[in-house]
Amino acid sequence: MPGSHGERSGRGKGIGLGLALVSAVAFGGSGVAAKPLIEAGLDPLHVVWLRVAGAALVMLPVAWRHRGLLRSRPALLAGFGLLAVAGVQACYFAALSRIPVGVALLIEYLAPALVLGWVRFVQRRPVTRAAALGVVLAVGGLACVVEVWAGLSFDAVGLLLALGAACCQVGYFVLSDQGSDAGEDAPDPLGVIAYGLLVGTVVLTVVARPWGMDWSVLAGGADLDGATVPAWTLLVWIVLIATVVAYVTGVLSVRRLSPQVAGVVACLEAVIATALAWVILGEHLSAPQIVGGAVVLLGALIAQSSAPAEPAVHEVARPPAPPSADGGPSRDADEVASV
Repeated sequence: MPGSHGERSGRGKGIGLGLALVSAVAFGGSGVAAKPLIEAGLDPLHVVWLRVAGAALVMLPVAWRHRGLLRSRPALLAGFGLLAVAGVQACYFAALSRIPVGVALLIEYLAPALVLGWVRFVQRRPVTRAAALGVVLAVGGLACVVEVWAGLSFDAVGLLLALGAACCQVGYFVLSDQGSDAGEDAPDPLGVIAYGLLVGTVVLTVVARPWGMDWSVLAGGADLDGATVPAWTLLVWIVLIATVVAYVTGVLSVRRLSPQVAGVVACLEAVIATALAWVILGEHLSAPQIVGGAVVLLGALIAQSSAPAEPAVHEVARPPAPPSADGGPSRDADEVASV
């Protein structure tokens, strides 16, 4: 039917945008839950290990169901675990120990710009002006959200670690898109996430050394803006919502959108994290942060409204294929029309 493909594409893009927003909210809530645990006495790397290991345990049945991926896509699973799970977390938390939070967060969220460069110069695929403009606005707005001017520390190692987190986040978006155009042969995203979490757990176990963790903290309480809550409830939130739900919806959104568009929408995570810290932890927003959040939102909306690049002119100009035996257009004609 005329317009049916466009309607399906529009619905798929809308679903993808919704999933990206859910992922941003879920990821954005991790800091609000993790900070009270850290203040209660847990080392930041131990919180990260608990987060990833707990999520891997939850996804273990999924990993068993998709164990065939170990034979068919071992490189993808290893890469996702090393970059999208362990790399982002370890590099970011290590950077925080050397440079201000705002600077580290801004550098990490240079990832959408790096994704755009990867798509344009490595994959040699065209990018839309809307996506590029969305990246510029999102990064500029993010600088206001994190108030990067509040304190700069040019620690070379810290800056390199933050840049490493950004590069690992590029790996998250690029690897999440692997196989999205392979139809039925595409690797199941849930299986990729499950094995990525298992690989990440192994790597982070070596880095975090959880055997030295103060496990008694989880049996006590944590302060949440003056209210005491059981520490284990915050851990449950971090594992189920900020990790399992966040990764699942994030990977599915990349499959429906594109790495560059999903990357810009992911910048909302910083806005959401700041807003949640205001509401839940009592960390008030300044006027520049509010304006910056609005600019990030605008950039995300502009980027997600961008259409995929048009096919080559010679493909559009191809003459229609002869009708099939049933009188309808052939498969090739449908494919050309739907590009």
